[in-house]
Amino acid sequence: MVILKNNISLFLLIIILCFSNKTFAIKDNYPKNPKINAINYTFNIELSDATDEIICEAVIDIRFLGSGVKKLRLDLINASTKLENKGMIVSEVSSDGKALSFSHKNNELLIDLPEPSSLNQFSKFKVKYKGIPQSGLIIGKNKYGDRTFFSDNWPNLTRHWLATIDHPYDKAMCEFIVTAPDHYQIVSNGLKVEESNLDNNKRITHWKQSVPIATWLFVLGAADFAVQYVDEFDGKSIQTWVFKQDRDAGFYDFAEPTKRVLEFYSDYIGPFSYEKLANIQSNSVGGGMEAASAILYGDKSVVGDRNKRWRNVVIHEIAHQWFGNSVTEYDWDDVWLSEGFATYFTLLFIENEYGRDEFIKGLESSQKRVDSFYNKNPNYQIVHDNLKNMKNVTSSQTYQKGSWVLHMLRGVLGTEIFWKGIRVYYKKYKDLNATTADFRKIMEDVSNKDLSLFFDQWLYKPGILKLKGDWYYDNDKNQLIINLNQIQSDGSLFEMPIEVGIVYENNIDSTELIEVRKKTNLFIIDVDKEPKNVILDPNYWVLMNKDFNKKN
Repeated sequence: MVILKNNISLFLLIIILCFSNKTFAIKDNYPKNPKINAINYTFNIELSDATDEIICEAVIDIRFLGSGVKKLRLDLINASTKLENKGMIVSEVSSDGKALSFSHKNNELLIDLPEPSSLNQFSKFKVKYKGIPQSGLIIGKNKYGDRTFFSDNWPNLTRHWLATIDHPYDKAMCEFIVTAPDHYQIVSNGLKVEESNLDNNKRITHWKQSVPIATWLFVLGAADFAVQYVDEFDGKSIQTWVFKQDRDAGFYDFAEPTKRVLEFYSDYIGPFSYEKLANIQSNSVGGGMEAASAILYGDKSVVGDRNKRWRNVVIHEIAHQWFGNSVTEYDWDDVWLSEGFATYFTLLFIENEYGRDEFIKGLESSQKRVDSFYNKNPNYQIVHDNLKNMKNVTSSQTYQKGSWVLHMLRGVLGTEIFWKGIRVYYKKYKDLNATTADFRKIMEDVSNKDLSLFFDQWLYKPGILKLKGDWYYDNDKNQLIINLNQIQSDGSLFEMPIEVGIVYENNIDSTELIEVRKKTNLFIIDVDKEPKNVILDPNYWVLMNKDFNKKN
């Protein structure tokens, strides 16, 4: 996900524009039910020009992973005076044609089962409701004054208009069967399986997503679109959906670089999971929203000049199709597995496509953001500890510092081992959920290294590395003497390998690897002659602030 802001550097705009063994927290602010697994949601929805009220019939396929379950819990915001009478009102719940008793209070829909569940029982539930969404589905005029409907589910707003288990741990397939006035075109996840005109100037459109995804990735868009079938990738359609007034500019902007991005991630990570890739102009988001197979971009995304700003947002949101969408964090505490990954893999495509200099600019821009955030929030850690307020789910640290963690991991392991680990991780957790512990285990297995300290100091603890030191040449012993002190004032200490580049003429002639482990560090390196210069971290592998010069 990316959110747009003005007057910030290129890479900030990329970002701000933009089940195996699990590690469970002792406490959990969301009432998960591991005995219940949603398999598929089918939403029959009616949209109208006469009212903002939506009418929905949700059919939910559930598999019970354990016996003895007596109630099915779904998230659905109920209408209340607090929300100006907006929200959903449930009129009927049934299963196998039989009405079921239910309660709908405190934004929970609790359905009484006819009898306690049995292991691996499959059941189908039908929920009928209607109401005006207070959030989650944005109904209003776009920049041209045309009425539109667009989802805005991030991070837990799906429950405002769809009855679901609204949490990333429970992934499911989905179908949207939308009846609307026939001047609207409807776009959603997956493949369009029906579009039929009805009486009374209405049209029914049916989209089906056959790969399980988290509920925040469910998408619905209804507008007067111009639609282009741009190309194909691996037999799957690449599409552009923009407001009809932006047809020419939008078709031009979104034609690039989508296919090359899909090819790059598919080659380096693993196969693209979904049935299509649609880039969609909307007025529900400011920057980008990575909905699976159907990415939403703000209405200002169409400019007609293929500028870097929005080009990089496209790269970021496509990276999410692999990380965040296909491999999804099990819990919001591990949101960096989505945002940190998409941020770094945006840079990796930039490095491959546009060169090392652009890649380094992105890292430098990220570091500035990390430092600025740290100065205001010195106790913030990337992996949350039982996140209580969803307003705090992301920050520049989950994006930029998370990205830097991956870059440093690549530096520690080497590029070849890093990519091997990424491919193994993706293959194992494709279309599933993962935790930070899962990712760490994969990277330890492929590298045969203990990464506990690395993960602990960079992900589970706050702080940034600050080094101050100097170097001099001992002419009598032909030795380079380096003094480095960790000067961060928060009491933290880091252990990191850092390259030292030694310059004798004009370029770096040799590189040595030192290990910073203590507050005060002394390194002695045998050399043949006096260096002209010594550069700390010449290849830009370590997130740190450094004050390092020749000793006077």
